[in-house]
Amino acid sequence: MYKSKIIGLGKYVPDHIVTNDDLTKYMDTNDQWIRERTGIEERRWAQPGDGNTSATMGVKAAKIALERAKLTPKDIDFIVFATLSPDYYFPGSGVQVQELLGCDTIGALDVRNQCSGFVYALATADQFIKTGMYKNILVIGSELQSTGIDLSTRGRGVGVIFGDGAGAVVLTRSDDDSEIMSNHLHSEGKHAKELTVLAPGGPNPPKKLVEDWDPEDLSYYPYMNGNFVFKHAVTRFPEAIMEGLKAHNLTPADIDILIPHQANLRISQFVQRKLKMRDDQIMNNIQKYGNTTAASIPIALTEAWEQGRIKKGDLVVTAAFGSGFTWGSNIIRF
Repeated sequence: MYKSKIIGLGKYVPDHIVTNDDLTKYMDTNDQWIRERTGIEERRWAQPGDGNTSATMGVKAAKIALERAKLTPKDIDFIVFATLSPDYYFPGSGVQVQELLGCDTIGALDVRNQCSGFVYALATADQFIKTGMYKNILVIGSELQSTGIDLSTRGRGVGVIFGDGAGAVVLTRSDDDSEIMSNHLHSEGKHAKELTVLAPGGPNPPKKLVEDWDPEDLSYYPYMNGNFVFKHAVTRFPEAIMEGLKAHNLTPADIDILIPHQANLRISQFVQRKLKMRDDQIMNNIQKYGNTTAASIPIALTEAWEQGRIKKGDLVVTAAFGSGFTWGSNIIRF
């Protein structure tokens, strides 16, 4: 059986910065209210005419990752694309990346696991390489969320949180000690409606997209039971991390850097305290980008590497919790 390792990382975020003060134009909020609850100071939003979509941002991040991996699109054997905000209802954005990059007629798989999407996508790509089916796989997490949130006081509990952006990694067969050591994935569907967008799916009775559309119908906007989600997140995050560490007889002290999904700075801080980790062992950049859902881990992973906080041989742990509920971790020897 083969092993897989990361050989290239890239990220892209739109140029347009939206500060907390900017949000006061849309809703009754203020900088202090947002910082105290989320830790977010600003986020990036795509703008009309800038050409940014989930697919095109993913391509921009992928090109950087490919260049750093010293590979071309023709070298890629498979694409795994994680997003909750695809360009189209169908098909998924993976096939757009295949076309825009100019890859051969390779397979493209979309992962719809929201906040834990990249953890699941990385685990999926790892298995394809381990079995020998593919050699080089492009894994992308990308989100365009700013156009799908309720920018009013009614929706401020969710609207202040989310940002746009993309991150990508290139996986290949490992010929040294670098590897994805293990992946740990979980779900609990009984809580699906605690963090969800119900429409245009199948609430009973089913609705027609155009004829039955009501501008006051909140089922088209994200809903989050904030306190309920927070309570579960601060439980599942440490569980997923410890499950991965124990599989290899490791402890939190062995982690060189933890890359958590950037859901809420308060969640990351809680997990850090619970696991007794130092500040230099954890990567937080939600302050700058907000919650970019499936893109948050690859953006943070790339930024940590760019800052010199990740070097060869380091133990890197990624962990996420989100809608589904789904959660998990990847244990990586970089």
